[in-house]
Amino acid sequence: MADRCLSRIRNVRGVAPSHQLLGQRGPGLHPLRMMVHLRTNRKSRPFAQCRAMAESTPGVLPAAILFDCDGVLVDTEKDGHRVSFNETFRRKGLACHWDVEKYGELVKIGGGKERMTKYFSDSPNQQPWASLKTEAQQQEFVKELHLLKTDLFMKMIETGSLPLRPGVARLVDEAAASGVPMAVCSTSNERAVSTIVRVLLGADVANIMRVFAGDIVPKKKPDPAIYLLAAEELGVDASKCVVFEDSHIGVLAAKAAGMKCVVTKSGYTEDEDFDLADAVFPCIGEAADPHVSFSDLMMTSSLW
Repeated sequence: MADRCLSRIRNVRGVAPSHQLLGQRGPGLHPLRMMVHLRTNRKSRPFAQCRAMAESTPGVLPAAILFDCDGVLVDTEKDGHRVSFNETFRRKGLACHWDVEKYGELVKIGGGKERMTKYFSDSPNQQPWASLKTEAQQQEFVKELHLLKTDLFMKMIETGSLPLRPGVARLVDEAAASGVPMAVCSTSNERAVSTIVRVLLGADVANIMRVFAGDIVPKKKPDPAIYLLAAEELGVDASKCVVFEDSHIGVLAAKAAGMKCVVTKSGYTEDEDFDLADAVFPCIGEAADPHVSFSDLMMTSSLW
């Protein structure tokens, strides 16, 4: 019976993809319940009954849950990283300012150093590139800028200026209680990511949540290297890992690694292409209004 209930919320051909339906939410309808009603021509069992039956059926735990950081754990980009970059430019005497729209373009490039390099390279006859004649000089200068930017960003995190996104703490607690390994896989600086985990999720979580970030791999997202490294280091099967991402390049990286991928949209990624994602939600959601629960991440879940 549980299998029949689950079959009604699995992907079928001839209807909109699951990641689109999952991201839509009508009044009073949980996204998965909406899928039940949209995908069957016959009368469905109430969603709560289907989910209860599915949850009572033994499932296979995910091998690991891997979170992107920026936009997934915390919506950091517009009011965190962007502000820190601009303050860095000001302190270094650069006539640069990334407004919300411009940063929205740059954020599609994985990695802060890579964003600055692209931005400066587009105007090679202007400062700072005009006075930096070799690639080595340019790389060293960008590295110096990024170190200052990271210090400024970390101070913002330490003061609690940027809160966790809805439902993150709840899902992390549920996963920790189940014993499923967790990690953060990010293109951001490792110190910044570790600070977010320690300050916003707490010391207990920081002790069990691995951080793979920054230049730990030679190629950044959309390359799958960071997710494959996480699976290898955790000693788990990549195909049984669940990734939470918020961007198109993040989804490409997760799927190239052969992993399941759930998207929680963020401010800058609302309109990006998530066709390859297994599910798309506005956020994880707090206990009173959850979009995703730990039971949804079982390998036997209807999400997949």
